[in-house]
Amino acid sequence: MGNNDEQPLPINDDETVQNIAIKDIKANPYQPRKTFDEQRLEDLAGSIKNHGILQPVVLRKTIVGYTIVVGERRFRAAQMAGLDQIPAIVKTLTDEEMMELAIIENLQREDLNAIEEAEGYRKLMDDLNLTQQQVAKRLSKSRPYIANMLRLLHLPISIANMIKDGRLSGAHGRTLLTVKDDYQMKRIAQQAVKEAWSVRYLEQYVNEHFGKKNETNSKNQATVKPKFIKQQERQLKEQYGSNVTIATRNKKGQITFEFTSEEEFKRLIHQLNEKYHRDL
Repeated sequence: MGNNDEQPLPINDDETVQNIAIKDIKANPYQPRKTFDEQRLEDLAGSIKNHGILQPVVLRKTIVGYTIVVGERRFRAAQMAGLDQIPAIVKTLTDEEMMELAIIENLQREDLNAIEEAEGYRKLMDDLNLTQQQVAKRLSKSRPYIANMLRLLHLPISIANMIKDGRLSGAHGRTLLTVKDDYQMKRIAQQAVKEAWSVRYLEQYVNEHFGKKNETNSKNQATVKPKFIKQQERQLKEQYGSNVTIATRNKKGQITFEFTSEEEFKRLIHQLNEKYHRDL
């Protein structure tokens, strides 16, 4: 039903639902979402008029009233529906816990796009001083997944906007990042939107024009890579959450780890050091 589209905090048996006056409730200052779709709010307000609020909001008691922790859409829609009170559960939380829950609730939106998702992960890391591994654990996701999503934040703004408005997907964005050159990236993105390229077609295009071409011009690329080398590249990529290239020439070789930020560089060094000490 319309008013059940937000993911609530778990409610324990000993948590009492109270009716709290809407006039005593203030918005969450840590809410990362600043704009709300008016039409969807009106739809939710209509649902609330007909069925009431089925899932209580979560509040924190303050000196002068209450602050929303989870359920700001329901709160806004209840105001539009003309309600004087709203069912709520009051929790005791620190500022840090409020901030974390607001970001996590925002990450659980059904209409979240890949850029907004990546921005949510980055905000958790920056505001709460968390590592990628800690964010992954809190959200029950793999660390490589978090790392791959964060890579989208390195896209040019124009391409990020294409993902935000649905013209391209996050997978399109990750494929475009392999192009490296911003001008070429933007040109290809515009063409992909204009001709409605699938992710697979985009991958083929990028590999043909920027992958194999680069390999042909590379001094290190004398022959096609053996199958076992490609397997090792895939295994290392999965293990370290980073693109890995293995090049061999004249009985010598080189393993290259790709990173796109200082934070990713530090994480890779930490992982490699841990592996080294475990193997001693």
